[in-house]
Order: sequence, then structure tokens, then C-alpha cells
Amino acid sequence: MMPKYLTLFCFTLFALGYGQQTAPWTLEAAVEHAVKNNLQIRNAYLDVIDAETYKSQAIGNFLPSLNFSAGHSWNAGLNRNLTTNLLEDMTNQFSSGGLDMSVTLYNGKRNIYQLMSANLGVLAQQYQLEDMKEDVMLLVVNGYLQVLFSKENVAVQNNQLLVAKSELEQTKSLVDAGVLPEGELFELQATVAAQEQQTVAAANDFEIARIALAQLLLIEDYQNFTIADTDYNMVASIILDKSPKELYDKAITSRNDILFAKTNVEIAEANLKVAKAAYQPTLTGYYGYSSRISYADRLVGTDTFSSYPIGVVAATGQQVVTLRPDTQVAKHMSIGEQLGQNDGHNFGFNLRIPILNGLAVKNNVRRNKVNVERSNTLLSQQKQNLERTIYQSYADAKGGIIAYEAAQKTTEARKLAYDYAQDRFTNGAATSLEFSQAKQRFDAAVSAELRAKFDAIFRIKILEFYFGIPLTL
Repeated sequence: MMPKYLTLFCFTLFALGYGQQTAPWTLEAAVEHAVKNNLQIRNAYLDVIDAETYKSQAIGNFLPSLNFSAGHSWNAGLNRNLTTNLLEDMTNQFSSGGLDMSVTLYNGKRNIYQLMSANLGVLAQQYQLEDMKEDVMLLVVNGYLQVLFSKENVAVQNNQLLVAKSELEQTKSLVDAGVLPEGELFELQATVAAQEQQTVAAANDFEIARIALAQLLLIEDYQNFTIADTDYNMVASIILDKSPKELYDKAITSRNDILFAKTNVEIAEANLKVAKAAYQPTLTGYYGYSSRISYADRLVGTDTFSSYPIGVVAATGQQVVTLRPDTQVAKHMSIGEQLGQNDGHNFGFNLRIPILNGLAVKNNVRRNKVNVERSNTLLSQQKQNLERTIYQSYADAKGGIIAYEAAQKTTEARKLAYDYAQDRFTNGAATSLEFSQAKQRFDAAVSAELRAKFDAIFRIKILEFYFGIPLTL
């Protein structure tokens, strides 16, 4: 099995949905449950959401910034009293507010490149999520097939035990009849004891495989956890009609790990454009509005005038007077009136041209160039790994089929040898040791055929997996 998938046994699954299922589990149900509740997959979903947040932020960079500010102050201390025109210890209150807006008119297309990078980031996380799902699916198929093999092996061993006991009983009858010597029973009794050991070992292996799959799915009810009782026969797969080159060409365009690596290259290239855009000038436009409010009393005119002396004529002693408008103390103006009278507007443009910034932009561009090269290298490595894995999987699948066919022929030959030895033993032409050895070789061939069968099934499933065929049995 591939080391990549064996390492996935460290994955922790969180039980939901099928966690309380009591009916026998089909492969499809087990795979669906694993994909739905695997913690690493849940984290990958969060990574997608996080990437979408970065995309939303990149879209927001195209929008103008708009901010409102407000303040209220108390001026306590020595202030002039408008009613007495004297300096007094008093407190005055003031409120102020403002609205400012700025928008980027040009920044070397930095916002466009950042949005490109963010869109690719969402796509990359989606590819990674799907790749993780596929890995978990293959892991579940492996565990499920192991349970199937163990289950069928238990049936085989139980059947062989029944045959061994039946042969022992038949031999005992022949011994009792005087056809065979009593010594012939000893070897067959040892054979039955050995077969009982193998049956117990097979049952133990099945329990271990079943519990391992249940733990993989975090099913706590081990006792009631069972898989569907279906006979999975070995059938020829059309996938072997394809050449490794055809399989690779198909996988290179559809495998999520390859698409993830390709997208990372595009992200690195977009980030390089963002870094280079920092060489360009930045032009922003701004607008600001502000006003203020006072809560102090004020002097207002009364529409009447009073005479006030301003001097005396020297020759006649006559006073010189002037008319001044009369005033009175009134409350502060309404807020709406003050806002209209005290408002102000501020607008203009800002141009920022980078000249010298401690080589920060240059070094950032250099780092992003390295990231582009690194991403391309990782993509090439991923392609090489995929090609090597597909060719190896193809050879394994071919070899698995050949091994299974050879195991079938071996079983047929061992069966004929066993039947022949049984006839000779029954007729007294062979010893119990010869008969027991023939039976042991036949039993070993049956077990080897069963193992070769499920090994070939899994190797074919791996090959179909790379070709994009759904994992089903």
C-alpha cells in the first residue's frame, strides 16, 4: 500500500451522523461518514472560509474609505462671561464632528493583482479540501477491504475446521473397523488442533480489523458494528486496458493535488505582480467635511439702539455721542443652525512616488520571485511523484491480477492433490502424515488465494482512484 495513505492512519475522526448507526455499514456509508466528520477535513473547510475572507478583503480594497469622527469637550477655568464681559471661573462645552473619505485612484494595479491572488487562494483551498477527502476515502476503502478479507478468511478457516473434524471422524470409524491402525489418528488429531488454532487466529484478526475500522470512524459501539454481508467477487477491470501514459495524462488534468500545485504557482505569480506594483506611484483623492457646536450663551441684537458718549467738544463742552445696537444674552443657537454656519470642506489629491525605501520593495520582489521558482519546482516534483506512483500502481495492479490467477491455479492443483491424497489415505495407500501434509498445503493455498484476491482488488481501486473512477466495490 502507498506510504502516503498509511500515514493517514493518524487522522482523528469526529463521530456524527452515522455514529449511532446499528445496521451493517456499506462501503459508501463508511466513506460518506469519514468525509463528513474527519477533523482534518473540517479544518480544510475552515481554510476555504478563511480564503474567502481574504477575497472579500481584496474586493474591499476597491471601495473608498469613509470615516465619521465626533468629539465633545469641556473648557473649565478662567473664561470671559459674555453677560458681564468679565473673566470668571466657568465651564463651556463644545461639540465637533467630521466626515472624511478617501479613494485610491491609481496604485499600479495592486488591487487587481491582490484580487487575482485571493481568487486563486480560494480555488487552491478547495483543491486541497477535495484532495484530503480523496485520501480519507482511500484510507477507508483499505480498512474496509481488510475487514472483508478477515471476514471471508474466518469463513474459510471454519469450513476447513469442519472438514478436518469430519475427516478425523471418518478415520476414527476406519480405525474402529480395523481398516487403519490406531496410529493414523494421531496425525489427524494434531491437524485438527492446528486448524482450530488457525480458526481462532482468523477470528481474532477479524475482530482486530473490525474494531480498527470502527475506531477509524469513531464508532464506540464496537459490539454492534458490522459491515454489509455482501460477496465481493474479483472482476476484471477495464482500467487495465488503459496504458500508464493514458492514466497519467488523465490524472494530470483532474487530480486535485496537481491542480492545487498548479494554482499555487499562479498565486505566486500574482503575488509577484503585487510586489512589483509597489514600484509604481500611488494617487489618492480625499474629501473632508467638519463642523462644530458651542453650548455657551451669546449676545444677540434687540433691533433697538442706545446713545453712548464717545467724547466732548473742547470749545463748547458738548458731549459727542454715537448710536450702538442694543444686545441681550440668549441661549446658544440650535444644533442645525450651528452646523450650517460652522461647517467646512476639505478636498484634494495625494501623490506618493516611491524613491528610496531601504530596498524593501526590491527585496520583496526578490522573495516573490523565489516563491515562483519554488512553486514551479514543487509542481514539477508533484508531477514526477504522480507519474512514478501511477506506473508503480499499474505494475502492482497487473502483478496483483497475475498473482491472483496464479493463486487460483495453485488452489485448483492443491485441491486435486488433496483429493488424491484423501483417496489414497482412505484406501490405506498413504499415511496420515502424507494426507495431513496435502491438506495443509491445500489450506495454505486457499488462504493465499483469498489474500491475493483482496490485494488485487485494492491495487485496482488505487489505479481507478488515479483515473477518477469513484471508489466503490
